[in-house]
Amino acid sequence: MTRITLNRRRKNTLMGLLFASPWIIGFFCFTLFPIGASFYYSLTNFNVFQAPRFVGAANYVQLFSDESFYKGLYNTFYMTIVGTPVYLVFALAAALLLNSKLKSISIYRTIFYLPSIVPLVASSLLWIWILNPMSGLLNNVLKTLHLYQPNWLGNSSLTKPSLILIGTWATGQTMVIFLAALKDVPRYLYEAARIDGAGAWARFRHVTLPTISPVILFQIIMSVIYSLQYFTQAYVIAGSQGGLNVVSGGPENSLLFYVMYLFHNAFFYLKMGKASAMAWILFVIIALITWLLFRTSRQWVSYGSE
Repeated sequence: MTRITLNRRRKNTLMGLLFASPWIIGFFCFTLFPIGASFYYSLTNFNVFQAPRFVGAANYVQLFSDESFYKGLYNTFYMTIVGTPVYLVFALAAALLLNSKLKSISIYRTIFYLPSIVPLVASSLLWIWILNPMSGLLNNVLKTLHLYQPNWLGNSSLTKPSLILIGTWATGQTMVIFLAALKDVPRYLYEAARIDGAGAWARFRHVTLPTISPVILFQIIMSVIYSLQYFTQAYVIAGSQGGLNVVSGGPENSLLFYVMYLFHNAFFYLKMGKASAMAWILFVIIALITWLLFRTSRQWVSYGSE
């Protein structure tokens, strides 16, 4: 390798680092230090007002004997295991409908996408009104149809399905990514499948799904990570029943999600050490699940180059 080539590579490397420097500086200043500090605090008894006192793994041991910790895990895994397939199936179905060549299809795409840009707090307050058992829009419609009107947000068995309903309403960003993937499916594959006598379902199963499988994997991973960090909607809805400054997990703690319990420990109980330990446990859970998804994806994800 000549000296000129080496100088050119070094110049290109320096140029790349220069362009990436805002992110690199931000990461080292505002991300890496808090990550390291949180791990240290997870090994201490820290309440903000007093200096941290090292306690080793006591916070972790205490968490595994905490009933609320397991309740938060259960609620979070419920949203992840039940909610993620619902969100993805609904978004993919909407993308398939909006991929058709209809007149003014762009208007329908805009209507489907709009809910996803509504701020989470605003949309949560809107759904609190819609799901109100006495004067809510949904129960008024059910009453008109002479159907049972449940207490959506007051019944512990319905709170999480209600949150899944709210989440389904705002899957516009997922739908747009699926729509872009569908646009990228080669037309000749559909034509070849029709020539072979494949119907609509066979074309979807053997052409569409394998072709967009990398995008499906991406959407699953992002949706799982989002669900494992579920917080805003549950916090607003639980707070609407007792006040945002009141520690509330909703009816029978059915809305006490993992991150909400972490938030309670950090900012209500001022148990920063315990909250930091919870954050690291969540990090390990997310890392393991992401690794498993990538590992198992080899059996069902196909790439165009393969």
